[in-house]
Amino acid sequence: MNYFEFYGIAETFKPDAALLKKQFYAFSKQYHPDFFANEDDAKQQEILELSTLNNKAYQTLSDPNKLLDYILRLHNLVSEGAKPQLPADFLMEMMDINERLMDIETADQFGHIGAEVAAIEGDMTEELNALTKDYETLNDTAKESRLNDIANIYYRQKYLLRIKESLDTFAARF
Repeated sequence: MNYFEFYGIAETFKPDAALLKKQFYAFSKQYHPDFFANEDDAKQQEILELSTLNNKAYQTLSDPNKLLDYILRLHNLVSEGAKPQLPADFLMEMMDINERLMDIETADQFGHIGAEVAAIEGDMTEELNALTKDYETLNDTAKESRLNDIANIYYRQKYLLRIKESLDTFAARF
């Protein structure tokens, strides 16, 4: 079941945290397996599934990174093993950073690359915030277009994460 439907809220990248918590606790009480110990096995299994769904929904909707991934998966824009078409200029920039990472000889060089990666990440975060800010107010056509732009950033962030992991590996040298 769709987590948004389960909680009775509109699909959004910025759900109301207080409302989520309130709904989570209400369902935690309503679907607590201990309250159904005397029911038949089928009913106990149903309640266990609803309790599990409640936990997964809350964990996903209350974590911005999981939420982003979840919404993109709902719309079939993210899948395991997908090979997205990233912009050529972005790939060239990442290749340049990777090459410079391999040639690092001083802590100063490392610091410059780290700052550059942090700036790229900051720009992506700003762009993502702008794209998700008014998402729920858009019509379906505009949402679809917006989701494609968001997926593009999502995949660029995943790529940048690999660069950051390389930076962490090189950090041990300095």
